[in-house]
Formats: sequence, C-alpha cells, structure tokens
Amino acid sequence: MITVPCPWCGPRNSADLRYVGESRPRPQPNATTREEWRTYLYIRNNPAGWTTETWYCRAGCRRYFVVERHTVTNEIRASRPHRRQLESENS
Repeated sequence: MITVPCPWCGPRNSADLRYVGESRPRPQPNATTREEWRTYLYIRNNPAGWTTETWYCRAGCRRYFVVERHTVTNEIRASRPHRRQLESENS
C-alpha cells in the first residue's frame, strides 16, 4: 500500500486513487506528426528515480493532482493541485 497525499483530502490509500500517468505536455494536434502522437500516447520514460505523475482522487474529492514520487522507494516529496484543475475552478 502506498499512502498518497491528496492536496484536498489529505493522505489517502492508493486504492482510493487512480494513477493517470507521467505528467508531460500535450502536443498541438494540428502541428504534430503521427510519430509524435504515437510517442505521446504510448511511449513512457519509466525512470528509476524521481518522476512527476498525475493522480485522480476517485473515492474522495474527485479531482486531479500532481505528485512527485520516487519510483524505486515510493517516497513522495510533493503533492499539488493539477494546473487544469485549478483553471477549471477559476473559470
């Protein structure tokens, strides 16, 4: 079990959450080649070390957030609201 700190709900069991994936910028749809789209959709870095990930709190607040997690030790050093989540709340 991994305890992941949700910025709104506090520490949650990872079973209450959904791992969305690595946080990375989405390419522009009209200016991207097929190869760039394939890479964005299917290729992951999967580093052994610190990575920035997106998680979804499915059993609590139902919001997206970003976590900095060490993939070997599962240590978490930061958790913050997802940029898109903040934009939708401020609209």
